[in-house]
This record gives sequence, C-alpha cells and structure tokens, in this order.
Amino acid sequence: MYFVTPRQLIFPGDVIATTDSKVEGPVYVDNGRYRSLVVGLVEFREDGVVVVPLEGTYKPKKGDVVVGYVTDVLATGWEIDVRSFMPAYLPVSEALHRHVDLETTPLTTFLNIGDVVIAKVKDVDLTDEYPIILTLKEERVGKVESGTVVEITPVKVPRLIGKRGSMLNTLMEVGCDIIVGQNGRVWIRCRDTRDEVFLATLIKKIEAESHVMGLTDRIRAEIEKYKTQRQQGAV
Repeated sequence: MYFVTPRQLIFPGDVIATTDSKVEGPVYVDNGRYRSLVVGLVEFREDGVVVVPLEGTYKPKKGDVVVGYVTDVLATGWEIDVRSFMPAYLPVSEALHRHVDLETTPLTTFLNIGDVVIAKVKDVDLTDEYPIILTLKEERVGKVESGTVVEITPVKVPRLIGKRGSMLNTLMEVGCDIIVGQNGRVWIRCRDTRDEVFLATLIKKIEAESHVMGLTDRIRAEIEKYKTQRQQGAV
C-alpha cells in the first residue's frame, strides 16, 4: 500500500508505503512502514517506487561515465576530480593506446592540469590509495578538446536523462553532441556556440524544475521556439 503519488515532493520522516510494497532509495522502516530519510521526489516504476534525493554527492559505480578535470600530474598517471568523496586516478596504461617511455616523455604531453576528460569508471575499491580508477579505453571517451561543460546536482542526472532517455533525446533535437556524466557534469558540443549557451540554459532549467509535471513537453516547446527563431535570424 502506497501513501504517496507520482512526482510527489517528500521530506524526512514522510510515510511512503507499507513494508509489503517494494521501495528503493534512502528510506527506513518504522512500525511496518517505509519512511523517507531525505528531501526527495517519488518515482513510480513498473516494479515499485523509488525515492530520488534532491541533494547529494556523486557515489561512483563501476561502468559509470564521468566528466572530470585533471588536478595533478603524477609519476604514472593523473589525478582527476570527478566530484566525489575522493579524487580519481587515471593510470597511463588506461589512458594511452601505445607504450610510452615515461623517462623521456612527460605526461603533460598528453594531459595537463585543467584539462577535461570524459572517462569511464573501471573500478571502485575503498582499500586503495585512489579508490576510483578511470579508463579512457572505451568508446566515446577521451580528452575534451572543445565544447561546454555544465554542472548539475548529481542526483538530478536521472531526471535530465528521463525515462527511456526521453529528456536527453529531446535535448538532442537541437543537433548537438551531449554526454551526461553520472557525476553531474554534462558535456555539450555544437557547431554554433549560441546553441551551447541555449542548451546549458535548458539543462539548468531542468535541474531547477525537476519536480514539475510535464517538464519534457515544456522543454520540447522551448526547443521548437528556439529553432524557429534561429531560422528567422532572431537569435
């Protein structure tokens, strides 16, 4: 039995459902009922209910795509900021597709402090000095040479992607490359920088209004309006 409705805003202690229902997310059990631990939104899915927190930091998982900034050049790799509890480590062996003599070739030749990379989380091991290990040996990852990076709260990433990718597919109608990092950084590359500015504005709007019903349709309408104005030379 559920005590909430789809897209409902809930607060810590709010009753969500009885324990004979399937509930996922930050919840606890109290007298046979699930209660929320956080401020969040209720998402109804085919197999139950999920509580999506509205605030929080990125918790890395193996296989996640992330957008990171190089913060240090080490002896055999790079330290990468991925907005998590610890910096990540990108080893040379996971960044380059050929052997490099590290005694004669400085790593700054390939990546330097301040560079942006799109990477995949290869492993997470809390016992290591660097718990998060990254790799660039996957499709659609590597050093970012151009484009714009937009930051949103990591817990808003599912809303930005949408059910079955509905929101992300809507944003792609602008005609740009978009990669959504699970750490809340979004990379955009368009032929025209005006399109990048427009998409960045939409992404921040989705973050701010993630609880609003019918948001995907509203975003699609804004895109259609923008495309018409671009054709008419109004923007």
